[in-house]
Amino acid sequence: MSVGHVARAIEESGTPTVVVMVRAFRHVAERMMLPRTVITRHPMGRPVGAAGDAERQASVIQAAMDVLDRAVEGGTIVELEPPFRPGSLD
Repeated sequence: MSVGHVARAIEESGTPTVVVMVRAFRHVAERMMLPRTVITRHPMGRPVGAAGDAERQASVIQAAMDVLDRAVEGGTIVELEPPFRPGSLD
C-alpha cells in the first residue's frame, strides 16, 4: 500500500503516475482508487518480471506508459494477460 500512498502524493503535486502491481494486490488498487494501475501475473516482489529478463521488463514498462498515455478517468486498472506485447492495449 505504500506505493499507492506515494503515487497519490506525487499525483497531488501534479505529476501523473502509473502503479505496477502483481495480481495478488489488485484488491488494494481497487480499494485505494489509484489513478492508473497495471496488474501483472508475475510472482510477488517482481511486478515487472524476473531479474535479468530485460525484454519482459521493457514490455511491462511500455504497457505502463501506454496506460499513462491513454487513461482518461481515475481508477483505471489494466490487467496484462499473458502473453502481452507493447502496444497491445488498443
